[in-house]
Amino acid sequence: MRHRPWAFAALVLLAVPLWAAEEGVVFEDRFDGKLADGWTWLRENPKAWRLAEGALDIRVEPGVADTVKNALVRKAPDRTKGKVAIGVTVTFTVPPTNPFEQAGLTWYKNGKPVFKLVHEQIDGKTYIIPGKIAAPEKTVQLRLVVTADRFTAQFRPDAKGEFKTVASGALAPGANEEISIQCYNGPADAEHWIRFGDFRIVQLSE
Repeated sequence: MRHRPWAFAALVLLAVPLWAAEEGVVFEDRFDGKLADGWTWLRENPKAWRLAEGALDIRVEPGVADTVKNALVRKAPDRTKGKVAIGVTVTFTVPPTNPFEQAGLTWYKNGKPVFKLVHEQIDGKTYIIPGKIAAPEKTVQLRLVVTADRFTAQFRPDAKGEFKTVASGALAPGANEEISIQCYNGPADAEHWIRFGDFRIVQLSE
């Protein structure tokens, strides 16, 4: 997504405990030889994804939010029943070169992307969006915490240490909510692959 006017209520950078107040894993996929049940592909290109070394690799192809290829989508957790965290580890296997080349999590309502938490290349540097927090590491772990009406976007460099909150705000309820892992704005003339690992959905205490 090029920079749409997302309605972010607050942009802060705070450290929070690792998977704080974790209660239980609702779903996880370690991409160990096959995809777990419940995933569907949006605009699948079978030649541009693979499972290897306990991870999911997806080639970053040209496209934007509404035309992204190989978005792996599943039904979002029911956030009316309490606080839920959705996390995934994202690795650029080669440095991103295209403007707005990116990878991460996207929230969908009725088949339309409405919110993203990504590692994105802008003007030759990589950032966590939202918040535009500098993140030069090739690997980051992203975590999106949602409640009935709000979101909190977090990350941790190199998938180590404490999560840092980069943005929070309103996320109104919607019909047919889904979460995806995806990448786009890749180069047409080079093979750039994103490695996704350790996707999971965790129920948190309030």
